Amino acid sequence: MNIVHGNHYSNFEHRSRHILNDVQNIFVEVDMESKRDENRRNLRKRLIDAAEARISEKGLRGLKARDVTTDAGCALGALYNAVEDLDQLILLVNSRTLARLGDALRNAVDVNAAPADKMQALGKAYVDFALANPRHWTAIFFHRLPEGREVPDWHKEEHAQLIEQLIEPLSKMRPDLGPVELRLRAGTLFAAVHGVVQLSLHGRFVGTPPELLADEVKALIDAMSRGTHLANLTK
Repeated sequence: MNIVHGNHYSNFEHRSRHILNDVQNIFVEVDMESKRDENRRNLRKRLIDAAEARISEKGLRGLKARDVTTDAGCALGALYNAVEDLDQLILLVNSRTLARLGDALRNAVDVNAAPADKMQALGKAYVDFALANPRHWTAIFFHRLPEGREVPDWHKEEHAQLIEQLIEPLSKMRPDLGPVELRLRAGTLFAAVHGVVQLSLHGRFVGTPPELLADEVKALIDAMSRGTHLANLTK
């Protein structure tokens, strides 16, 4: 009997050790996976930082994968362990820029200001950001993905915030517009200001000199605001 009980205990102890080893192995694998994820996140951040600095220095056209990986302190092939390709890396840099631009626009607006004043504050903040960050501003709007590749929805939503900032003051100036019309009109107003800024920054022959850009955008927004106000009065 003692031998039988001893065998049962020995088998139980043996199985317990196996279970304990399996559990320990699982924790080791989870820990290793967690470290790999952390290393990948750190690598991705270094690559984004490096690409952001390169774009700031030389613009989008001067961005090369080898330069970025050298600056990030990793091998060229490591780029593709952190991101899909250079285009995705540019999207991630542009995502940062859009976040900074969005913050600048939100911080520029006094919530208690009149709608027309809010529009002016948004316009000035947009001009100031573009003039202070010309290469990053250009990268947002001039980066093109390869043919057949769609811009991710998350990045489209980040662009949409630029128009959404205009919807609140515009809705007060044109309460007669429905949601669809309001978004369309906000997009048109944004496009008008954006076009003036783009022509100025890129030195087109019809572009406004940069030193006069803020005043011209102010005049443009004033004219659009008055036109919007008058259109509402005639309803």
